[in-house]
Amino acid sequence: MTTLSQSDPVSEYNSVLWNSGREEDKETARKQKRRLHYVSNIYVESDPANPQNEGKVFLFTFGKKIFDKIMDVMQPQFADEDPVNPFDFWDGASFKLKIRNVEGYRNYDKSEFASQSALLSGDEDELEQIYESLHDLNEFTDPKNYKTYDELKARLSLVLGESAPQTVRQQITMETVAEPAPMKSKPAIEPMSVSVEDEDDTMSYFAKLAAED
Repeated sequence: MTTLSQSDPVSEYNSVLWNSGREEDKETARKQKRRLHYVSNIYVESDPANPQNEGKVFLFTFGKKIFDKIMDVMQPQFADEDPVNPFDFWDGASFKLKIRNVEGYRNYDKSEFASQSALLSGDEDELEQIYESLHDLNEFTDPKNYKTYDELKARLSLVLGESAPQTVRQQITMETVAEPAPMKSKPAIEPMSVSVEDEDDTMSYFAKLAAED
């Protein structure tokens, strides 16, 4: 998983595997590609299966399927749809999480946003209590909570059983020199689920929203 905007030995190693020209190396890269997920504060309005959770704030981890639903309302694709910031206490929208089992896997396709409305009817005292209960998300981006590039590279070398490890950067450089000809066509299956450019654009969008608050 790429948590910070820094070099990642595993991603670099996957690039080496993907560009080796061997299908078995590509399959290995697919199996160990980064797992994309997001973390957000949520306030539970209703949970019939677990009523003890109602009225409380939790950290909620979710994947691309739910994230896409959030972005669909924040950045609508059609001119007749107004953008909605579901995280807004006053003009946001509640999210109806609907989970089904489809072919043995959890499926969130039926999940949807309700109409815009003020949370708890806009009661400022209750909203302040919720605000004070929010978890600090900075811990997920603070570099001190993660290993350095060299520490991760050393761990990767140990897992790969390299007695005299050569840096991935050196491997990439050597392969680039040995095979300078660029690929004439893109691979049939992309190695990453989300491009860096798309992810950067999305994070910039959220940074802009935070600045406006």
